[in-house]
Amino acid sequence: MVKLNKIYTRTGDDGSTGLVDGSRLPKHAPRMEAIGAVDEANSALGLAATCDLGEHRADVTRIQNDLFDLGADLATPGEDFEPSEMVLRIVPRQVEYLERAIDAINENLQPLDSFILPGGSEVSARLHIARAAVRRAERAAGALAEVEPVNPAALAYINRLSDYLFVLARDCNDGGRADVKWVPGQNR
Repeated sequence: MVKLNKIYTRTGDDGSTGLVDGSRLPKHAPRMEAIGAVDEANSALGLAATCDLGEHRADVTRIQNDLFDLGADLATPGEDFEPSEMVLRIVPRQVEYLERAIDAINENLQPLDSFILPGGSEVSARLHIARAAVRRAERAAGALAEVEPVNPAALAYINRLSDYLFVLARDCNDGGRADVKWVPGQNR
């Protein structure tokens, strides 16, 4: 269990931050951009979770915990992606959990016959905001992966999570029946 006695340390006052391995890097570095984007996504998901998620509440709480694991994974540089007692890494089982959840939700949705606009119900709109934040985190993690090794399971997880939030937003729109459809060129 993590214990935080003191919230400020002053060690980042020079514009750097510490990683799990004890190294430091600038707060604007690609690794920190990815970690920060994951934190933003988790916060957006937390806002969505203030709404009634019904049977999905436990899944969303689980995902928020996984997002902390993802942040820890990204904060651990190196090429060894095996988890250990001291190193948190996203594992394929976490990706598979999202895939099963996506499939279960999607079974009950109205088929898509158009792109949909983010919105509908309040909870759906908040889930779409979280989905967009997750997409930003995915782009940041992908940019990091171009310059440094990133756990492939972490990249898969963040990709799958945006899909999960998309189908969950549709489910919260009365199973897709209250989705707001995009009408191409409607206002020309």
